[in-house]
Amino acid sequence: MNKSRLEAFSDGVIAILITIMVLELRMPRASNWAALAPLLPMLCSYLLSFVYLGIYWNNHHHLLHTTSTVTGGILWANLHLLFWLSLVPAATEWVDVTDYAAIPTALYGVVLLMAGAAYSLLERLIIRSQGPGSLLKRAVGRDWKGNVSLVLYATAVACAFREAPVALGIYALVALLWLVPDRRIERALSHGGE
Repeated sequence: MNKSRLEAFSDGVIAILITIMVLELRMPRASNWAALAPLLPMLCSYLLSFVYLGIYWNNHHHLLHTTSTVTGGILWANLHLLFWLSLVPAATEWVDVTDYAAIPTALYGVVLLMAGAAYSLLERLIIRSQGPGSLLKRAVGRDWKGNVSLVLYATAVACAFREAPVALGIYALVALLWLVPDRRIERALSHGGE
């Protein structure tokens, strides 16, 4: 199967998720700078979630550049990823309305952990369908970045019950780790890719 429908659908879903998040932002009635101060925590969580959705969109784009065809398993794995990403706006809002309480902060991390696991599964299924010598396999190798991210998410979820700010810091750290598009795939594409 051709990958173009998978790319278009995924792009559309992520665009809608970002739109939903921005529509949840409520601006103050006052027209001075001081009125924005109470909104700073909400804007920070929005920024973090926006960055995460952007990271997934960007890396998903690179991931699919290494893929020549898709299988039914890849389609389902992609839907699995999109399911977890679709929960980001709700988790973000819950964190906001509860002022970063422990359980919502932990749930936010569970959503990130499951999205990371879903992305890893999608990656593995693409490698399996393209073969062990595939461009993606050469690019990601053992995927240390993905594996470290999953460990950090799990650690942050556990931390959220004691120190929610520490958990949020770990979530931000993982985002920083992925902020730059995955250069491993860019390098593989430039050194003999499609």
